[in-house]
Amino acid sequence: MATHPAVVTVTPRGKLEVLEVPTLSPKAGEVRVRVEWTASTPLDLHQNDGHLLVTPPQILGDTVAGTVVEVGPSDGTSSPSLSVGDRVFGFAWRTKEEKAYQLYAVLPTYLLARVPSTSEFAGDEGLQRLATVPDPFVTAWHTIVTDLGLPLPWPKPQPGYVPPNADDTCILVWGASSSAGQFVVQLLKWAGYTRVLATASPAHHAALRDAGAREVFDYRAPDVVERVRAAGGVSHVVDCIGSARGSIAPISRIAKRGAVVAILLPVVVRDASETEAPEYAMDVQQAAQWEDGVAVRGVRTHHYLDKLQPEIMPTLLQEGAIRPTKLKLVEGKTLLERAQKALDMMRRKEVSGERLVWRVADSH
Repeated sequence: MATHPAVVTVTPRGKLEVLEVPTLSPKAGEVRVRVEWTASTPLDLHQNDGHLLVTPPQILGDTVAGTVVEVGPSDGTSSPSLSVGDRVFGFAWRTKEEKAYQLYAVLPTYLLARVPSTSEFAGDEGLQRLATVPDPFVTAWHTIVTDLGLPLPWPKPQPGYVPPNADDTCILVWGASSSAGQFVVQLLKWAGYTRVLATASPAHHAALRDAGAREVFDYRAPDVVERVRAAGGVSHVVDCIGSARGSIAPISRIAKRGAVVAILLPVVVRDASETEAPEYAMDVQQAAQWEDGVAVRGVRTHHYLDKLQPEIMPTLLQEGAIRPTKLKLVEGKTLLERAQKALDMMRRKEVSGERLVWRVADSH
């Protein structure tokens, strides 16, 4: 059987390794994609350094950007939605065959979007930019709809649509300069929510206001809790950081009875560093002292609309309603070197407000 290289985590906090894994053909409703670009995420660091939900050796990576090289057989009920040669991007996670840190990924077509036809997404540079989108976009949409319980209608009923009770809905996005946070802010603006508050470091305040935040606060300010409270009536919170002390603790002082709080899992009790192993928890209710009547939910981005990636994501990109995040290219001579370098950069917290993007396939 033909094989191809894949980057795997083997031991907690250990160096990544490359394994040769079987190159499979797609089944009906699936395609095989040659993975050209991917973006590293905090989950990759959680899985390598903390072996969070890992069965080693486990292939890492959830973001695929590349070219369809094989289409599964017809099931006799419909025509394939993708063809050989289509440039695609998407977020997948469930099986080792779908994972991104390998030369070829096999995944269902409903987890992929065809690259928009606009010139800004042409060529390699276009795929690099699109590699920053799927994971945080899906996370943002899912969190708003499923965990906050706020409507994001598709398609929007008409121009100028305002969601029900929008005037009474004040949404705080903590860690809004993160990849997921940027898409939460953009999607809320697109949907018609106007009372959006955000926290971020000052370098990102102007960009977040442009993206749709009414007010932006420095999360490091000693009076940030009081300033957010003074902005008035926070009804919904998205915590894009999930840090027990850094974000959950101050949010627990802001959220009052009736508020809904969605925290991206895992709860980070202690960050991974070059000298210490990380510590995680999954129970958001126990992560802080919450006021009675506050609904606290841990976000697991594993279930969402089938049309979210193949239809909604590329349409909003085509229309300019959402924009890719800034990226930082990670260079290296080999697949393994690039993957390891990206992981090390995340551990050292060398990036802010941008995604680490790197080439998977060494050549065309």
